[in-house]
Amino acid sequence: MTASTPSDGAEKRTGGLFRGFREILIIIVIAIVVAFVIRTFFFRAFLIPSGSMEDTLQVNDRIFVNLLVDSEEQLERGDVVVFEDQHGWLPPVESDPNAFYQAMEFIGLYPSTSEQHLVKRIIGMSGDHITVNDDSGNLVVNGTEIDEPYLYPGVEGSDINFDVTVPEGKLWMMGDNRSASGDSRSHMDGPNGGFVNVDQVVGRAEIVAWPLNRWGSAGSNNEPFDQVPEP
Repeated sequence: MTASTPSDGAEKRTGGLFRGFREILIIIVIAIVVAFVIRTFFFRAFLIPSGSMEDTLQVNDRIFVNLLVDSEEQLERGDVVVFEDQHGWLPPVESDPNAFYQAMEFIGLYPSTSEQHLVKRIIGMSGDHITVNDDSGNLVVNGTEIDEPYLYPGVEGSDINFDVTVPEGKLWMMGDNRSASGDSRSHMDGPNGGFVNVDQVVGRAEIVAWPLNRWGSAGSNNEPFDQVPEP
């Protein structure tokens, strides 16, 4: 029978600690890879920075966006979508110097602050004619006046008069808090005439994930447009 020495016990403990550390490291790497794959191909988290979509989305809501829904065939009027700001709708912002949060955002473990993205509702698609009823303030899409239940309480369909026809491959986007939304109406004199190219769409907002007391749908609602005829 061979007696063990104190050094044998120390080596065993050291080996056990090393194996435990290695296993934890492997789990962390797998979690990062899975998060990156999900963020790149399936879902991406965004942080809501403003009140332009109230009461549907609140400031500091964390939402998950379905990246698989991003083409004109998959999108519908009434969808809430996130899209890239390619036409200067947002003012220039300084980049966040915190490298840690930037890295976490890149791999999908921290929500995007939406500094180069906007979230709005699709009101018009290719060929749609959109205007405003002067008497009611409601929107009129392809000759049909619509009632929008998701609007911020007390606001009209639009406090800005406009009359547009959406070109092919483009979208007309508006916030739910119409009096506080710098949307398509505010950029009619700018690049692209206030329209958003379909290829700017990142995906459809699906879920409010945080805070927990607001967990649920991100607010897409196609019913107000059910009676709207095709252009």
